[in-house]
Amino acid sequence: MGQCYGKNISVAGDGPQTPSTSTTGNGTVGVPSVRNTPAHSSNSPWRSPFPHGTGTSPLPPGVSPSPARSTPRRFFRRPFPPPSPAKHIKASLAKRLGPPKPKEGPIPEDGTQVERPLDKSFGYSKNFAAKYELGKEVGRGHFGHTCSAQGKKGELKGQLLAVKIISKAKMTTAISIEDVRREVKILKALSGHPNLVKFYDACEDANNVYIVMELCEGGELLDRILSRGGRYTEEDAKVIVVQILSVVAFCHLQGVVHRDLKPENFLFTTGDEDAPMRLIDFGLSDFIRLDERLNDIVGSAYYVAPEVLHRSYNMEADIWSIGVITYILLCGSRPFWARTESGIFRAVLRADPNFDDAPWPSVSPEAKDFVKRLLNKDHRKRMTAAQALTHPWLRDRICSVPLDTMIYKLVKSYLRATPFRRAALKALSKALTEDELVYLKAQYRLLEPQKDGRVSLENFKTALIRNATDAMKESRVPAIINTMEQLTYVKMDFEEFCAAAISTYQLEALEKWEQIASKAFEYFEQEGNRYVSLEELARELNLGPTAHSILNDWIRSSDGKLSFIGYTKFLHGVTIRSSNTRHQ
Repeated sequence: MGQCYGKNISVAGDGPQTPSTSTTGNGTVGVPSVRNTPAHSSNSPWRSPFPHGTGTSPLPPGVSPSPARSTPRRFFRRPFPPPSPAKHIKASLAKRLGPPKPKEGPIPEDGTQVERPLDKSFGYSKNFAAKYELGKEVGRGHFGHTCSAQGKKGELKGQLLAVKIISKAKMTTAISIEDVRREVKILKALSGHPNLVKFYDACEDANNVYIVMELCEGGELLDRILSRGGRYTEEDAKVIVVQILSVVAFCHLQGVVHRDLKPENFLFTTGDEDAPMRLIDFGLSDFIRLDERLNDIVGSAYYVAPEVLHRSYNMEADIWSIGVITYILLCGSRPFWARTESGIFRAVLRADPNFDDAPWPSVSPEAKDFVKRLLNKDHRKRMTAAQALTHPWLRDRICSVPLDTMIYKLVKSYLRATPFRRAALKALSKALTEDELVYLKAQYRLLEPQKDGRVSLENFKTALIRNATDAMKESRVPAIINTMEQLTYVKMDFEEFCAAAISTYQLEALEKWEQIASKAFEYFEQEGNRYVSLEELARELNLGPTAHSILNDWIRSSDGKLSFIGYTKFLHGVTIRSSNTRHQ
């Protein structure tokens, strides 16, 4: 891929690997290695890293395999490699793509019930040919292809368009049919952002579904990266990243997670160097509530987040993908790479991105910090898209910060907290540096405080309504307002809003976390720390008596107050599962 290459990250247990990427003589990877990483295909790309039917045996010469052997370590130089992380991905893809096409043969006459055919009627307009004239093919995917077109009548008459044509013959499962329905629904519901592809119409006939959108003639972001020799300068990369964050923050505000963010899915409107980008391909996207976790595995191998492989994820998975794209923009190589898809997944789960090799020593500390805070394997510690727009690396870019639904989630949790926990959070908020306050000030302004400088439930409600599209209603984002009833008779000033809207997990990801925590503890000692018994602390954390031995280390024996270690852990809380594990 020119100079957009991938470093072969050594990952324990990767097993034998079969090259699946084209490689040049200098170790750089050819274009197919990046582009040919589909989310799903009729010929599943998720191959196991272990050889099957090759005639080779992992046993030493003279030792024959036997089911009676119960101690394989005795005969192997090393233990069996762990199960392939691609295993459950294969199952997920099989469920989405359906079983292989059956062989032709006589119809069974033994009374076996014939499976009811799938309903492939979508209810879309059936006069596509009368409304549009198809042109040449401009792109091809695994479920269909995209052609240029021109409107024949109405408002789109004479306008150049793009038509995504999805074959009904390839819709072999109910899931694949639902994917198409959902893609059209999301495109219809999302509107109003300059970096979002414009949707015009959806049609169908007996053979295909046609999704009519605006035509972007400037090519893919991937092609621009290649044309620049594999990487962007920091200043040029900022222009790209701001557009990506802006449109993704908009989608997340509406309760839509994209799930397939990659350079191929960002198109430039024209061939001009400064042309704006459009986000396309919502075929794997879904509506999601703030407190919901998705478990189906979709996406592209190089950009998939660790929690997706663990089958429990939310919008943070998109942020990881943006981190991968930014890493590529800044250095021209992929942060996680291997010769097989299973190897890539292992690297995503276990390896850390390389920030030591060239050109990273010459990249600004702010840019490196930005990428690291997106590529944190703990999804709770990643920035949101709205937060990332206020990061010091992008501070010199003129961009509006959108409303972030994460503040709704955090404020709801704060309102349900005990006075003791609120005091701990207020102390933490007083220790924040100006960099962290930039984001909170922007969010507070978006709530449009009243004349007395305070915000109420009505402010939170109005802010959501002001940003609502049909997608937000579909994803039921406004429903979170119903869980914030404690604000009905309360007003928050900025100081309390900061205490309510900060995430301890995200602050922990900062290099200066220890300084912030130490300063916060000083405030807590002066204003909020008091005598607390083991029983009371257990009740605060909703834990039973079995956790008392763990909590004992949190309280100072001298005065019965929280210690510094106890304070930092109290900010997080502790689950019964983790306390039981430690107790054992």
